[in-house]
Amino acid sequence: MDYNSNRKHLVLPEYGRNVQKMVDFALTVEDRDERNKVAKSIIAVMGNMYPHLRDVSDFRHKLWDHLALMSDFKLDIDSPFETPTKEKLSEKPQKVPYKNERIKYRHYGKTIESLIAKAIEIEEQKEKDALILMIANHMKKSFINWNKDSVPDDKIFQDIVELSEGQLTIPEELKLREARDKDFSQKNKPRKKHTGGHRNDHRKHNKNR
Repeated sequence: MDYNSNRKHLVLPEYGRNVQKMVDFALTVEDRDERNKVAKSIIAVMGNMYPHLRDVSDFRHKLWDHLALMSDFKLDIDSPFETPTKEKLSEKPQKVPYKNERIKYRHYGKTIESLIAKAIEIEEQKEKDALILMIANHMKKSFINWNKDSVPDDKIFQDIVELSEGQLTIPEELKLREARDKDFSQKNKPRKKHTGGHRNDHRKHNKNR
């Protein structure tokens, strides 16, 4: 029996063994022009496996890269794209620079701190107060999402003053939205009650009969 475990390892199993055999055959073609034709035929077969992507430029680039990979980068052809190298493929990706900035209150997030910093810079008082109101309402919503309980407005105002290091003053008689407001929290959206209208109509119909 010819078991797959005894066969040559498939570099990209998603294309199947027949495509790999076609690539192996292309390596044996000595005439360059003929080898280019074989390579284009292989790319067409590979593309037909993903018809919804075969005409996308980035996907076609990927197909030619896969062809090079399945040939162990030994297939000398005129590729429409820059042929990758084994060294390039083995390169380690650059380290992603994660920010380690400290967030004083994680349930509010870093964006709130940035908005508070912006509010401090605004000189026009009416515009500053409008931004403070927006920030406070968002903080209240974030607080409830994390703590699942109601929060007094004074707590939000106190946190704003603390996060601004006393540089923001809360406008007098500022009132925040209630957590039960329809568009403030979806989780508190009241459920529709079943009136049982069809059932009552059915009873009336039977009674009349």
